[in-house]
Amino acid sequence: MTEKAKAKKTSEKTPTTKPKAAKGEPQPRPEPKGTPTPKAPARLRERYRQQMVPALMKRFGYKNIFQTPRLSKVVINMGLGEAVANVKVIDNALEELAIISGQRPVITRAKKSEAGFKLRTGMPIGCKVTLRGDRMYEFLDRFLNIALPRIRDFRGISPHSFDGRGNYALGVKEQLIFPEIKYDKVDMIRGMDVCIHTTARNDEEAKALLEHLGFPFRS
Repeated sequence: MTEKAKAKKTSEKTPTTKPKAAKGEPQPRPEPKGTPTPKAPARLRERYRQQMVPALMKRFGYKNIFQTPRLSKVVINMGLGEAVANVKVIDNALEELAIISGQRPVITRAKKSEAGFKLRTGMPIGCKVTLRGDRMYEFLDRFLNIALPRIRDFRGISPHSFDGRGNYALGVKEQLIFPEIKYDKVDMIRGMDVCIHTTARNDEEAKALLEHLGFPFRS
């Protein structure tokens, strides 16, 4: 075999590699394996933008769309006084609140020591989670259309729970109203507070916003 034939055979066996970019030049980006599926927007958020904003502007005579009140955040707080005697209660509450909200909660701790309650500063006494954006609208959609109707003898929520600055708070007596919670895995009944923070300037605007969102106030 001639030297030319040997060189040709060696070049056929050697795999061809792409030349590396010189130092200082941008590295080539890897090609994507597949196009990611775009996430669907929250249903309640789309309804707010398309239907509620024009209705609120017409009702209150707003000239600018940015004057329209909107939701800023939703805070779910679960108080656990029994955690003073049994710290393991916190773990179960964290798991349940994470399932309900779809977000990892944080532990709230005591700020003062109370000898009468055997409470010391820094002890865990509850957990809470703050929701914003699409996750906030998705939670409210499930809360209003699925969870609230499951309350026994439900006749609407109180229209007097505003704080005077456009924020609203309501209490839930048991976590079993959420279908995500499995009844067989519940060790004890726990309540929670749901606080809705808005950008409204007064209670009238806040109530109108929540009514358009679907909050069933008692007449």
